[in-house]
Amino acid sequence: MKLVVAVVQDKDSNRLSQALVEHNFRATKLATTGGFLKSGNTTFLIGVEDIRVDKALQIIKKNCEHRDQLIAPVSPMGGNADSFVPFPVKVEVGGATVFVLPIEQFHQF
Repeated sequence: MKLVVAVVQDKDSNRLSQALVEHNFRATKLATTGGFLKSGNTTFLIGVEDIRVDKALQIIKKNCEHRDQLIAPVSPMGGNADSFVPFPVKVEVGGATVFVLPIEQFHQF
């Protein structure tokens, strides 16, 4: 058994959740915040039998798309904030960051 931990952008979370249910995967959703963009994410914890890991990864990949987003950079720490002009920067967001971890034991009470 494996634990699949998938961090996805909030915009993709409902679509991914529905797709997982359609394919009989059970998941726990956690509201999380990204460290780089300080934006909302959803972290899915999915217990998966070894033979179904590839299917779970396919579903995550299909339902979590990359997109470009303009963000205003944060003013530099310790610098003179009066002279800092935050020009928007285009960054790629979305997709999923996925960890697959081995599970020694699984109990459901």
